Amino acid sequence: MVDQLPNLGREKEMLEAIGMSSMNDLFADIPEAVKMHEDLPLPPPQSEEEIIADARRLLGANVALGDRVSFLGAGLNRNYVPSSVFQLVTRGEFLTSYTPYQPEVSQGMLQAMWEFQTLISELVGLEVSNLSVYDVSTAAAEALTCSVRIHNRKATQKNTVYVSELIPPSRRSVIYNYTQGSGMVVKTLKHNSDGTLNLESLAEAEGSCGVYVEQPNPLGILDGGLTKVKEIIGEHTAFIVGVAPVSLGIVEAPGNYGADIVVGEGQALGSPITYGGPLYGIFACTKAYLRQMPGRIVGRSIDVDGKEAFCLTLSTREQHIRRHRATSNICTNETLIALMGAMHMSLLGPEGLQKLAQRNMAACQLGKQKLSEIPTIALPHASNTNFNEFVVELPGSAADCLSYLDTQGVIGGFDLSTWYPEKKNWLLVSFSDQTRANEIELLAAHLAVWSASLVKEVLA
Repeated sequence: MVDQLPNLGREKEMLEAIGMSSMNDLFADIPEAVKMHEDLPLPPPQSEEEIIADARRLLGANVALGDRVSFLGAGLNRNYVPSSVFQLVTRGEFLTSYTPYQPEVSQGMLQAMWEFQTLISELVGLEVSNLSVYDVSTAAAEALTCSVRIHNRKATQKNTVYVSELIPPSRRSVIYNYTQGSGMVVKTLKHNSDGTLNLESLAEAEGSCGVYVEQPNPLGILDGGLTKVKEIIGEHTAFIVGVAPVSLGIVEAPGNYGADIVVGEGQALGSPITYGGPLYGIFACTKAYLRQMPGRIVGRSIDVDGKEAFCLTLSTREQHIRRHRATSNICTNETLIALMGAMHMSLLGPEGLQKLAQRNMAACQLGKQKLSEIPTIALPHASNTNFNEFVVELPGSAADCLSYLDTQGVIGGFDLSTWYPEKKNWLLVSFSDQTRANEIELLAAHLAVWSASLVKEVLA
């Protein structure tokens, strides 16, 4: 209990300085009902060997994603990352670097950052890229707030932005957290029954500050209608596209069909999937948005001796300028992970990136073909083109199906009722360059057995 803590001289001195006589006084505002009066339920002290043994026992309960056949994606993908990326990124000049405030001693790191920006700009077809943000959700939220700063003066729908109804609740939550209290209004764009964007719904967004959609969308659908978005919403509304960067090896860059801002989750380039991170968010834009974009930018210039030099420039985050003038409260970035992405892209080159995208697409297409042959399940969006993933409609709940597949040693995909509660029978299955044909055959066989037994049970 608090009163039983040793009343050390220094502690007493500090309490007296704030006009209190005991630690209980310090915590007097905490309701009695939530106070803990017994000892903490901790085990006795352990030796180093005992701690390591316990840690190994606990870690042994985990199942590594690579240890099972897996079709789980929903935004993160298991693309192969060359071993040279991990070898390079553990070099001290990368691994121990943080913010290169002193350019005279950080030219190597700054150049690597500049190369990342250049690669992203070329990939998405826009002139400017920043040095990454936390993840795709923060990138989307930052893009929407950026669109308001740029367009609110001319907007007929003041402080209003539109987002796709399909975006995951987690992303919508981040957008809400970024916009609450600022007076921003977030409205929803409808989609057709085939999963594509409803262009009539899009017409409602004309005169707003910004529109956010994803390509491919969260159901894995590549929507050709997005090429018409900019024409519909007009020049004074920001067209923001969330992308899967690997798809741009074969899919048109959004900058080439009118996107003003492109964001995305960079994880598939350079970083393996881990439990919740680390991730890095891509953010690129046209020059019109340059001075209102979040984060920081590395610039290339010429020094006093006429030599090429790099430095941080146009950084609008709050550590670099007066806080009230900052465009964002992003306090760091994901430089190390972003550089892993730059290394991965550099090692692949344009042809390698195209091949990686084709391998992802081919695995997804093979999966679509094999699962469509099962008579007891359906593909709601079978006529669409998909990248990485697609939806399977089951005769029973996706949760039950995943439980069955788990008993067979297969991670079957993502239960879409997690995002869309009414879609209890929808399963999102994901594929990558790491998906093998025999694994797809295995998934198809197990789905056929489970769905057939369920249908038989219902008919009986």
